[in-house]
Formats: sequence, C-alpha cells, structure tokens
Amino acid sequence: MATRGRFITLEGSEGAGKSTHSRLIERLLRERGIDVACTREPGGTTLAEDLRAVLLARRDEPVSALAELLIVFAARAQHLDQVIRPALAAGRWVLCDRFTDATYAYQGGGRGIPESDIALLERLVHPDLQPDLTLYLDLPIDVGLARVAAARRDRFESETRAFFERIRAAYVARSARLPRFTTIDARGSLAEVEARVEKAIVEYLERAKA
Repeated sequence: MATRGRFITLEGSEGAGKSTHSRLIERLLRERGIDVACTREPGGTTLAEDLRAVLLARRDEPVSALAELLIVFAARAQHLDQVIRPALAAGRWVLCDRFTDATYAYQGGGRGIPESDIALLERLVHPDLQPDLTLYLDLPIDVGLARVAAARRDRFESETRAFFERIRAAYVARSARLPRFTTIDARGSLAEVEARVEKAIVEYLERAKA
C-alpha cells in the first residue's frame, strides 16, 4: 500500500506570481525524485475548469456572494474526487495553486461571508484533508494589481482596492494562526522571490525527512 503523498498549496492575491513559482516548486521537487501532480483551483478537471470560467467571467448580472461560494466548492468537490485524492492515495505529491484558504480570503474576507458558513462547506467537502504545507506569497495590493494587465482583468481582478485589502488581511490572519503556513515576501525581483521560495521548500523537505 502506497504511503500517502504530501499536499502543498500556494496562496496569494492577484499579481503575487503563484503560477510562476508553482513551476519552480515543481522543478525543485522533481529534481529530488518526487513524483508531483500540479493542479489549480478553481479548476483541475474539465468540469471544474468550466466552473472556473463561469466564476471569472465579467458579466452584467451581479453574482451573489453565496452563489460564488457554492460554485467554488462545487469545483473543489470535483477536483478532490478526480485529481487530488487519487494522487495522494497513490503516493504522489500534489502541488495546488490555491485551495480552501483562498475561499476564506476571497469569499470570507473579500465578500464578507462568515467563516462559519465556509467552514460548514469545508467539513462537507474535505473534512479529513488539509494541506501539509501552504506557501503564502504576500504582496502589497498596489504592486500586485500593477502586475495584472488592465485589459485582461477578470471579474475578481477588476474589484476595488478595498476588496483586495480585505483579502490580504484575511490571508495574513490565517497565516498567523495556522502552523502549516509559510509566508513569502513576494516583493523584489523574480530571482529574489524565487530564492525565498526555494529556501522554504528545502526547509520543508528537511523537516519532512525528520
């Protein structure tokens, strides 16, 4: 029977460089002989990617915060069933660009949905699973939004500065109280941030061997 794989998630608001650093982490793990499945949320399966498109599309019809929350967890339930749980059960590591911490930040902090409501769905969808390590890429809001091309902004990226300040505050609060979080300063050059990410991964791998 395969030993359960490790579950690593990458969090951060717009412009923090999650996709770029996800590729770095994948390379670091593969160089050390670790079989890793790389995925993202919302998304990761055909159905979940369809739900992602619904969630991100800019539209004239307002999307209620509750509808948004339910779409996120519907995509997550499918993603867990089809990708994350099977990979972990087979002994593979999973690297995921966002997970439920993003829901607490965006729909909780950003939209104002009570944490208790999010926790209810979390217990329903993955009561027995939490990330082993969460890397949070922290970046000042102005810097992050400046990195996102205005013409390509989706429904979330088009939100107000106050929305993103609430998201950042929610992430900072979670990272302060959950030991699985490692906060990475995402300011500076790509090389500087990559060095911080690599240091965090190497230190985690050392702890995982202990």
